[in-house]
Amino acid sequence: MTPRIGYAAGAFDLFHVGHLNLLRQAKAECDFLVAGVVTDELLVKTKGQPPIIPLAERLEIVRNIRFVDDAISEHLPRKIDTWRSNPFDVLFKGDDWRGTPKGLELERDFAAVGVDVVYFPYTVHTSSTAIRRTLELLNSDAQGWVPLQGIP
Repeated sequence: MTPRIGYAAGAFDLFHVGHLNLLRQAKAECDFLVAGVVTDELLVKTKGQPPIIPLAERLEIVRNIRFVDDAISEHLPRKIDTWRSNPFDVLFKGDDWRGTPKGLELERDFAAVGVDVVYFPYTVHTSSTAIRRTLELLNSDAQGWVPLQGIP
């Protein structure tokens, strides 16, 4: 029997439990899991800002998650183009993509080549965006920080 190859892509910036949940659930659905780590340049193009953690470090972190069998840098904006150079049988995404224009495009593209798209519950209580905002707030507070009188 041919092993089922899965693909789960993301920025994996400020790695958190939501990322871990996605990778754990994906590995349970395939024999070999490839994680695509989006490049810094592609993140700037698609999200308008660079990651906090550089690509080489994000790749190293993701490669060392026990659920991940291989990690590659994802530099192409369309997942179907990534599939053409690194074929897989199933694509895993968070369910925040389900029913969106991007999610519907994924489903159309991959249905045409026989690849399943599987959605997992999005971890709503944490995200890299929320962590980034918190860090920015802390940094802005630290810039204007004045100690209370009598406390060094």
